[in-house]
Amino acid sequence: MKRISKTKISQEVFDLYDDYAHNRLDRRQFMDRLSTYAVGGLTVSSLLGIVMPNYVDKIQVRQDDPRLESGFIEYNSPQGGGTIRGLLSKPADSQGKLPGIVVVHENRGLTPHIEDVGRRAALAGFISLAPDALTPLGGYPGNDDAGREMQSKRDRDEMLEDFYARLSAI
Repeated sequence: MKRISKTKISQEVFDLYDDYAHNRLDRRQFMDRLSTYAVGGLTVSSLLGIVMPNYVDKIQVRQDDPRLESGFIEYNSPQGGGTIRGLLSKPADSQGKLPGIVVVHENRGLTPHIEDVGRRAALAGFISLAPDALTPLGGYPGNDDAGREMQSKRDRDEMLEDFYARLSAI
């Protein structure tokens, strides 16, 4: 079967996904509206394969990259969610102080993509911290739908405190 190019898909399909990803549509609405674009042998499943993120295949810096010191830490966020888990990464050969970056995730939690962004920042010469604001609820659940639902249960100001709480230590 011939692979479908993203350039052949209507921008409206990507706009639908954007609405879904940012909670302007629930999953049922998204699927119902997406099905209207499934025509001429193009299935809903193939459209989903084009618009949904594929974190594993897009990773640029592996977890075990020898150029990095990277691992999960826990830190205290007393005005936020309590104990927060995050990925701390830095160049393996770093000497002295480095600038720091906090990699803030979207409304899904600390996905493999966000972990990868943190590692890429470290390869660019930064100490990076990618906190998981879903830690108080068990952490990123492994899929975006559950992550979005979990994050909607967190208080926005508490999540901001979770990100601020570790800034001074980076």
